[in-house]
Amino acid sequence: EESFYCCAWTCSPTTGELMLAVAGQRAVIRFISPITMSCIKHYIGHGGAINDLKFHPLDQCFLLSGSRDHSLRLWNVKTDALIAIFAGVEGHRDEVLNLDFDILGTRIISCGMDHSLKIWSLETEQIQKACDESYLYDASKSKRVFPTANVHYPDFTTRDIHRNYVDCVRWLGDLVLSKSCENCIVCWKPQDPLDEIFQKVHIDKIFLVLCILFDFSQCEIWYMRFSLDFEQRLVAAGNQQGKVFVWDIGVEDPSKARCITLVHNKCVSAVRQTAFSRDGKILVCVCDGGTVWRWDRIR
Repeated sequence: EESFYCCAWTCSPTTGELMLAVAGQRAVIRFISPITMSCIKHYIGHGGAINDLKFHPLDQCFLLSGSRDHSLRLWNVKTDALIAIFAGVEGHRDEVLNLDFDILGTRIISCGMDHSLKIWSLETEQIQKACDESYLYDASKSKRVFPTANVHYPDFTTRDIHRNYVDCVRWLGDLVLSKSCENCIVCWKPQDPLDEIFQKVHIDKIFLVLCILFDFSQCEIWYMRFSLDFEQRLVAAGNQQGKVFVWDIGVEDPSKARCITLVHNKCVSAVRQTAFSRDGKILVCVCDGGTVWRWDRIR
């Protein structure tokens, strides 16, 4: 028996076949083959429910997970090595609810119940070495477990954006989109360039720049996730009443982005998550009560 909280698609690094990674309350990451409809393998390591899974945008062997145990973990699904654990001294102080890779896969952003957002670089010598060594690891031939890297300090952290649980976050270039239970999605960035922050050029307090607020209504409960399309031109978020709000941010001035509201008289429960197809023409929404809604873009 399991309550699944998240899933992510990838291809098997050995056979090339589709593979679905799922996880939830029991803190086990399971890999399911849609062809055989069976569990291929599973990972155990987290000490609490797993709230999110995300594959690396360029290297599908790397899987990132976020958990109730306050940690993020980076796995190599080809060799089954646990590459790194992001937690500890200045890590999250409560459940990690959501996470995202940037478009190049060089940095991670995470958010959680501690109201914080944290940015972690994957280009440090420690992480690069662990990633390279993870490909050489063979559990059947090694008498030792893989030497997992422990990352205690994020490169950037803030609690100044939201006053409640931060339940969804996405990269938008060097900008960040995040939301809480406050009826809006916030677009923001650190005042200083991320490269300078990663190089520790500035040791003073890091300031933030709020860029845009995407306001919508009746979204005051948590675990309500928005999504971006592949080209990062559309943002979609649902609310507690079954309405879906879509913003076209691929315009010259995103602060003037047009918002379209999608409604159906039978869709009246909370829209927990949205997802676009690769070409951005199909939007799928998952609601309380187990219903899935599909919206097609006509033009």
